Amino acid sequence: MTVLYRSGRSREGSGEPERTDRQREMHQSPRPAPPPRLEVIPPHPEQSFRVLSHDFPSQICGWGSHPEYEIHLITKTHGSFIVGDHVSTFGPGHVSIIGPNLPHDWVSDVEPGEVATDRDTVIQFTEEWIRACMKLIPELHELDEMLSLSRRGIVYSGATAWRAAERMQKVLHSEGAQRLSHLFRLLALLSRAPIEERQAVASEWLAQPTDAGARAAVEAGIHYVLENLSGEVRLSTAAKLAYMSEPTFSKYFKFATGMTFSNMVKKLRVAQARRLLDSTDYPITQVALQSGYKNMANFNRQFLSEVGTTPTKYRRLESSQKPPSEVLSLGLRAPDEP
Repeated sequence: MTVLYRSGRSREGSGEPERTDRQREMHQSPRPAPPPRLEVIPPHPEQSFRVLSHDFPSQICGWGSHPEYEIHLITKTHGSFIVGDHVSTFGPGHVSIIGPNLPHDWVSDVEPGEVATDRDTVIQFTEEWIRACMKLIPELHELDEMLSLSRRGIVYSGATAWRAAERMQKVLHSEGAQRLSHLFRLLALLSRAPIEERQAVASEWLAQPTDAGARAAVEAGIHYVLENLSGEVRLSTAAKLAYMSEPTFSKYFKFATGMTFSNMVKKLRVAQARRLLDSTDYPITQVALQSGYKNMANFNRQFLSEVGTTPTKYRRLESSQKPPSEVLSLGLRAPDEP
C-alpha cells in the first residue's frame, strides 16, 4: 500500500480549491508517529453546519480528531481506515458517522503522484448545534441513540449506505433551507438503519482513561505498519517510533491489543492481499509483493492460515463462497480485573 502525505485540494460549499505542495516521498527513514492531531474547524457565520468535498491526498486528511460529529462518505478508491482502536478496509460508498473527539483516518491505496479527486464528502456539526435543534424540535430526539453510539464510530452497509451516499451528495450540492432539509433527512435515515446495516466499531470504553504507554505503542505501531505494508516492517523500528525499547513496546502492544506485533502485521498484510485478489487481476506473485511478502511459500502459508484457503483457490471462488473479511480491532482493551 502506498501512502502519500497530504497535498491536494478541498472544496467547501462554493469556495475556491485549496492547494498545497506535495510533501515527502515514501520509503524515507521513518519518523516518530505523532499522536492524533486536534483539528480546528472554524465556524461559518452563514452556515449552521459544515459540508465539503476534498481530494486524497489532501492537507486536511490525516490521523486526527475534533469535537464535531462527522458524517463521512468515500466516493472512490480502496484502502484502510482507522476509527479509534479499529482498523479495517473500505471501498467506494463507505459511509460512517464519527462522534466527537474520536480519532479517525482513511488512507487510500494510490500510486506516487496520483490524486483521487473528490474522494471524500464530509458533513460536520457541533454538539451544541444539534442539542439546540432538539430543544426547538423535540422530534429530533429520535437521534439520541445514534449520536450516543457514534462515539464509537458507526459504519453503515447495504441499502442504508447507498441511500445515505445519495443523500449526502444532495446536501453537498444544495443551499439554504433545502440543504438543511437534506441533512435532517440524512440523520433520520442513519438513525433508523436496521441493526444488520450498522456496526459500532471502536471499543465501548475507548473514551475512558487508558495506559499512556499502551496507547502510544498502538498508535505508533498502526501508523508504521499502514505506511509500510508493502515494504519491510521491523519491530525495532516500531519500538523506536514509540520511544520505547523492544521489550517494553512488545509488552504494551500485547497488553493493549491482545495480540503480538508480528501477528497484527500478518493480519493486515493478509487483508491487503484479499483486497488485491478481489479488486485486481494482478498475478499472485505481484499480490504477494504488494502485500509485503517476498517469499511465496510464506505468503501461501500465512494466507491459508488466516483465510482457510490458498490465494489461487480464493481468487476462483464466487463472492458468496468467500469467507467474510475479518474485522480487525486493534484492541486498546480494558485492563483485566485484578
